[in-house]
Amino acid sequence: MVLRETVKKQIDSLNENQLFRIADYILSLKVQTRSVINTTPFWQNATPKERAEDFLEWVSGLNKTGLTLPDEAFDRGSIYES
Repeated sequence: MVLRETVKKQIDSLNENQLFRIADYILSLKVQTRSVINTTPFWQNATPKERAEDFLEWVSGLNKTGLTLPDEAFDRGSIYES
């Protein structure tokens, strides 16, 4: 908290040009942080339980039409029938 207060006091003493430069720097930090966060896929850091929960949540959001493929569609032999 001491660092935060010190930085706040220093910001109060800056002129407009310096404030614009600080704002640009803060924006670049945010962009860098976002790109680092978004480069790691969820599944790489998630535990097996978290991945399972994420999958179940995804499945629950699928369209529930009640329609399914007929049993013949799962029969490998039906692929070769003409």
